[in-house]
Amino acid sequence: MTKYGSFPGTRPRRLRTTPVMRRMVAETRLHPADFILPAFVREGVSEPVPIEAMPGVVQHTRDSLKKAAVEALEAGVSGIMLFGVPEESKKDAAGTPGTDPDGILQVAIRDVRAEVGDDLLVMSDLCLDETTDHGHCGVLDAEGRVDNDATLERYAEMAQVQADAGAHVVGPSGMMDGQIGVIRDALDQIGREDVAVLAYTAKYASAFYGPFREAVGSSLKGDRKTYQQDPANVRESLRELALDLEEGADMVMVKPAGPYLDVLARVAQESDVPVAAYQISGEYAMIEAAAQRGWIDRDAAIMEALTGIRRAGANLILTYWATEVARKLR
Repeated sequence: MTKYGSFPGTRPRRLRTTPVMRRMVAETRLHPADFILPAFVREGVSEPVPIEAMPGVVQHTRDSLKKAAVEALEAGVSGIMLFGVPEESKKDAAGTPGTDPDGILQVAIRDVRAEVGDDLLVMSDLCLDETTDHGHCGVLDAEGRVDNDATLERYAEMAQVQADAGAHVVGPSGMMDGQIGVIRDALDQIGREDVAVLAYTAKYASAFYGPFREAVGSSLKGDRKTYQQDPANVRESLRELALDLEEGADMVMVKPAGPYLDVLARVAQESDVPVAAYQISGEYAMIEAAAQRGWIDRDAAIMEALTGIRRAGANLILTYWATEVARKLR
């Protein structure tokens, strides 16, 4: 007699029989609009500079950045997150290139906006680490510690200059206490209520940032454990989320993505604004390196990793594969 509700009457494999069946019942789907492309632009170079630890990713020239932005737009990607890499000689303790209207990031924002208008969201990294000679995300006090409140003053200036350059979205990534409220106020003071704030809400002090340090020419010595979060903690992320929402964040982010899917799921459950996740340089590098050695199927691993991030609750995914994957999905 056939038993219904248990084997052999119940056979879940019936919903896995063909590609079309699996596609029809898929609970999680990726779409080009889910993606944001992080991109680096380097001052003073005439050709794109390959990033050794991130095969296929480069430090762009101004011209190649514009081309990358157009390619992302044509693939259906929603946004491009810009990181500026100034000439080493221009870095200083205060991160002056970060608030110079002619600093490389501000120039790149203007370039890309002129190229894509409002058809692609132009997002800007709002942090000092790329522009300081010490490599920290804020200014230092007399004892060499990151001064939270002095850094907030610099972030307010950065927000205004990036908005003036044409950023649709600013992405404060420094993990300073109070940064979202200060930045929101700074933008509103200059009449830029239209500029959105994507808060790096749960940014962990991760070992997976290694290749990014090469990508931005980081001058960092030491670590960022006094302001980025401890990988052991999740309740702390929910506290950060509550504070960022209270201060006016329009979107929130978990970074890294893959090693913190549990955190991402918790944040997604609690947040009433869109949730982003950043698939960072180390996550990218591991898949590319393993694929180059023939240890994994590159394309399948990329799609599986991105699907896992989406399944965990991310509405938006920052990934260096954004344009490539968006093209495949289309």
